[in-house]
Amino acid sequence: MALRLGDQAPDFTAATTEGTISLYDYLGDSWGILFSHPKDFTPVCTTELGAFAARKGDFDKRNTKLLGLSVDSVDSHQGWKGDIAETQGTALNFPLIADEDRKVADAYDMIHPNANDTLTVRSVFVIGPDKKVKLTLTYPASTGRNVEEIIRVLDSLQLTAEYKVATPVNWKDGEDVIIVPAVSDDEAKERFPKGFTAVKPYLRTTPQPNR
Repeated sequence: MALRLGDQAPDFTAATTEGTISLYDYLGDSWGILFSHPKDFTPVCTTELGAFAARKGDFDKRNTKLLGLSVDSVDSHQGWKGDIAETQGTALNFPLIADEDRKVADAYDMIHPNANDTLTVRSVFVIGPDKKVKLTLTYPASTGRNVEEIIRVLDSLQLTAEYKVATPVNWKDGEDVIIVPAVSDDEAKERFPKGFTAVKPYLRTTPQPNR
């Protein structure tokens, strides 16, 4: 059954390129991003893993740990790491799960039979420190992910978890945010000392509160 927002992220123990890990132990009190790849030595996946590795410092700043998955073996992954470093200019710097028995793929519903009954689709799960699923994205195998967008939604998730705000269309870190309707104007004056603009009674914007 598909995981939904707010569901508990299934824990698991698996072999990876950095040894055997348990998901919950690996994440600790951090946020996590678990993302799957259809197969080793495939072109789109190679570019994706290199791009995530190049941006690892940005995820570290956000207290977020990366964890990739492919259904091939650890030995295969280790060979693939060389290609990633050679072609993308950045060595893999986070664990890549070997999921030969599809145990993790099944727990996270990463195989969609109508798309392909053996390969994982490009799933992305953002997992909060409470081990709940905060965001899911699913791409077909043919479409590479946008690392910038994943960082953008992570910024939104972390901000809105702390403050009673929402982020508008195309929002980026540092831009104005929206005060949630459940907050009254009087409460908003206390919570948001920088002030707010009431475009409509239900649409009130305020500078990003943690800036």
